Amino acid sequence: MSITRKNSGAPAPRGAIAQRGTDSYAIVPRLPSGVITADQLEALARAIREYGIPIAKLTSGQRIALVGIKAADVPDVWASLGMGEGRAVKHGVHYVQACPGTAACGYGQQDSLGLAARLEKLFDGLDLPGKVKVGISGCPMCCGESYVRDIGLVGRKNGWTVVFGGNAGGRPRVGDELAGGLGADEALALVGRVLAHYRDNAKKCQRTARFVEARGIASVRAALGLAEPAGAD
Repeated sequence: MSITRKNSGAPAPRGAIAQRGTDSYAIVPRLPSGVITADQLEALARAIREYGIPIAKLTSGQRIALVGIKAADVPDVWASLGMGEGRAVKHGVHYVQACPGTAACGYGQQDSLGLAARLEKLFDGLDLPGKVKVGISGCPMCCGESYVRDIGLVGRKNGWTVVFGGNAGGRPRVGDELAGGLGADEALALVGRVLAHYRDNAKKCQRTARFVEARGIASVRAALGLAEPAGAD
C-alpha cells in the first residue's frame, strides 16, 4: 500500500488521502485506542462490499485504513460508516494506541484503555507543530510501545510514568521519562503541560524527538519544573 498526499493533481475529497499514481483514495476512520464495536465492524464490512473497496488494512496505530476508494464514493463511504476521521497527515495528535491493560490482561498493572479514552477526549484536535503519536502501556512490558512514541505512558504498581520524545521512524529515539508514580489525573496534567511546551517552542513540522534533541531533555524538564531523575548525568 503506497499512500501520499498527491495523485493526478485533482484535489482530494474531504477526509481522504490520495494514493500515489492512481485516482483512488484512502480513508482512516477514528477508532480510539483501537477499540471497535460490533456495529462499527458491520458498518465497515457493508461499506467494503457495497463500494468494492479492495484493501482494508490494520495500521500500526490500531486503526483500519480503507484503501482504493473512488473519489466520487468517498463522501458516501463516510456517511455509511457514521464514524469520525482519524488523523493521518495533519499535525496534532494522530492516534492513541493502548494495550488491554487491567481490562483484559493478567499482567496489567494500570487501566490503559481507560486512560487512553480520557487522553483522546482531552487532546483530540489540539493544534501542534507536528504529528504526535501516543502509546499507553498498562505494565512495564510496554506492549503499547510507549518509549518510541512522542508521548508515552507506562503503568506500574505505584502509578503512571510519563515519557516524552520517542520516535520509531527512520531516525528512532527512545523517549525520556519525565516523572513516575503518578495518578491518572496527574499523568494527564503532565501530558497537557509538556504538549503545551512543545506547541509553544517547537518549529513547524518538528517532531518531539527532534525537539528534544535540539533543546535537550534537561531544558524540557526545567521548563516544566521537574527534577532530574536520580542518577541522571
